[in-house]
Amino acid sequence: MSAETQPTSGSRQRIDKWLFFARMVKSRSLAQSQIQSGHVRINGERCSHPSQMVKPGDRIEMTLERRDVVLVVRLAGERRGPYEEARLLYDDQSPPPDEAKRLTPYEQAIRATGTGRPTKKERRAIDRLMSDED
Repeated sequence: MSAETQPTSGSRQRIDKWLFFARMVKSRSLAQSQIQSGHVRINGERCSHPSQMVKPGDRIEMTLERRDVVLVVRLAGERRGPYEEARLLYDDQSPPPDEAKRLTPYEQAIRATGTGRPTKKERRAIDRLMSDED
């Protein structure tokens, strides 16, 4: 890529490109869909266009599938590099993740009464009730 297409350090950059370079999303098209869905805020305001520009010092709040991320832009990206390089583009100010209650494999396998598909015994009882109503 030529020097004209690459942003210089400290310049403004499109939000979709920055999210891609910072490795917050896997592709620019995914970044664009996140932005258009309203999952990205810049300095507290909802970002609605992928072409909106960010600059160093901007605060980006992004809602991901499993967590919320709060980032402060340090630099504009030049390419999508390895994680160590992408990590230099932002300061992560995300709140710590909630401690979700971890279930043991046994607890995960136990079905609460009345949930899921009926057992054969329950199915017969349902059939008896249905035939009594007729």
